[in-house]
Amino acid sequence: MRRDVRIILVGDEGVGKSTIITSLIKESFVPHVQHVVPEVTIPPETTPENVTTYIVDSGCTPQDRQHLETEIRKAHVICVVYAIDNPNSFDRIPTYWLPYFRQLGVNVPVILVGNKIDLRGGEVTNEALEEEIIPIMNEFKEVETCVECSAKLPLNVSEVFYFAQKAVLHPTAPLYDSRDHVLKRECIAALRRIFKLCDINKDGLLDANELNEFQRKCFDTPLQAQELEGIKAMVQEHSANGVRDGGLTEEGFLFLHTIFIQRGRLETTWTVLRRFGYGEDLRLTEEYLYPKFDVPHDCSVELSPLGYQFLTDIFESFDKDQDGALNQEELNDLFSTSPGSPWANQKFPDTTVANDTGAVTLQGWLAQWSMTTLLDHKTTLAYLAYLGYPSPRTSALQVTRPRKAERRKGKSTRNVFLCYVCGAAGSGKTSLLHAFVGRKFSDTYEPTKKMNSVVNSVDIDGSEKYLVLQEFGSKYEAETLKSSKKTDLADVIVYVYDSSDTNSFSYISNLRQQYSLDHIPTLFVATKSDLDLAQQRHEVQPDVYCRKLGLAVPVAVSVKTGQIADVFHAICSIAIKPNSAIPGGADRALSSAARLRSYIKICTLVGGLGVGVFLLYRTWTRPGGWRGGWWTWLVGGWR
Repeated sequence: MRRDVRIILVGDEGVGKSTIITSLIKESFVPHVQHVVPEVTIPPETTPENVTTYIVDSGCTPQDRQHLETEIRKAHVICVVYAIDNPNSFDRIPTYWLPYFRQLGVNVPVILVGNKIDLRGGEVTNEALEEEIIPIMNEFKEVETCVECSAKLPLNVSEVFYFAQKAVLHPTAPLYDSRDHVLKRECIAALRRIFKLCDINKDGLLDANELNEFQRKCFDTPLQAQELEGIKAMVQEHSANGVRDGGLTEEGFLFLHTIFIQRGRLETTWTVLRRFGYGEDLRLTEEYLYPKFDVPHDCSVELSPLGYQFLTDIFESFDKDQDGALNQEELNDLFSTSPGSPWANQKFPDTTVANDTGAVTLQGWLAQWSMTTLLDHKTTLAYLAYLGYPSPRTSALQVTRPRKAERRKGKSTRNVFLCYVCGAAGSGKTSLLHAFVGRKFSDTYEPTKKMNSVVNSVDIDGSEKYLVLQEFGSKYEAETLKSSKKTDLADVIVYVYDSSDTNSFSYISNLRQQYSLDHIPTLFVATKSDLDLAQQRHEVQPDVYCRKLGLAVPVAVSVKTGQIADVFHAICSIAIKPNSAIPGGADRALSSAARLRSYIKICTLVGGLGVGVFLLYRTWTRPGGWRGGWWTWLVGGWR
């Protein structure tokens, strides 16, 4: 919410603009004031809205024109002052002043201020005021209200500035159509969303407990029983369907806010909207959707126990038929308080566990959110806001320890793992992913054109872990594997080859030589084991290749016949104990960087003495041998 308000007073000569400001400051009438009083700053602690307020006076002579236009453009709200003993000053509001603001391109709230009501002859109130103001308000939507005052008495002077502050801090225009006397469409949408979020048991009503929780969230105080009954009685009297079975309906909730606005209590509706994250444009603010949440390098993000519990509760609330799964209608209802499903472009629910009818199960629901949080925690944060997770929303997430630190210790404490699945086209990567989430095998081959991700839970010694499998397709595979930022995210890499295709294994062998991937725990999988085993056109066969790398021989699977050999359990086990599957051995992977630093230190030291030094290096090039070479250091650099 804005922390300062800039108010300018304009109007014809002699209407009392300067006197009103002086009466506010002095709290008494000052008969003789200067033509234009200096700008006044009122500190926040002295105002009801607790904001710094700047009050600017203005003149209307030709000499004042440039200053007037500058200040009007800087103002957050304009008070147009007229004198009740000068009808012409009132008539010029719709004919001169309001068109003048529009001509300047200014679009801020306007307050009409009728001064000198002490000259009304004993009658301070004006019964015809509404009749006089309504035509102007109907023509000029920027006019918020009209306040009458007397700088001489003084009377209602502070109210002028209070209403000016309110017009800025709690504007009418975004919420209410003053011409048709109805809530605006955006306001209705926001309040409907709030109603749905507060309807905890999803029965279409706000009962006493839900109304009390709503009151506590928005105003930090519960409703007294008498107040609650009074509210329901008023709604029931004016809205035929506003109360049902002792609870407030959505229609009644909207009616209540309409009454608040019509009675000038816009701060009530704005307080509700802001507590639920809305800005002045009636959209959820960036600060609300994406609270500060730092993720250190090499760490990942997972749901916390609180996050899993919230998502479980949400699932159960919208599982209306209590069949343990959410069908499309139930999912649409669940996401009705958001822009829609965050997985609309991801073939959900095929990306996770669903039942025979295609409805996502609780296991699949939690797995999908685990994957979303791992790959894009900002989306999870935003949807926690859309779905009504209470503040602080970051308590639904937790940051893991750095991957490299866990690998040094030899054991991972993470609960969600990311596995890249690589292999030649037609090797069976997609079928393997489909098998992981329980989808039926299909003989129809469809090449993967874009990244495909699936997720499911895996039981490891009685502990539930979530495993995310990603394949990239030929278009994105190279882009992913050549990026160290992306490969550093992987907990495991699985190389898949078709054991019945003589050329399939060469593809992944070449892949390993082309990219730097040996720091990633690795598993080889031989698919289509139901077909005849083919001799691979490669220098060595896959089992020998793996042994030379110090890895387990390829796991043979057949998705078609359902012989999976517990490959997904094996992947998770490797992710938990990564050093068991580092190509060339864990010591080589962990110490390579340290050895390089040592080489550089030695060479720098000796090179500084002007001595030529030859350092032997050995690089693994292919299964079957090491390639030797020399690094030569001479003063002036590497050769």
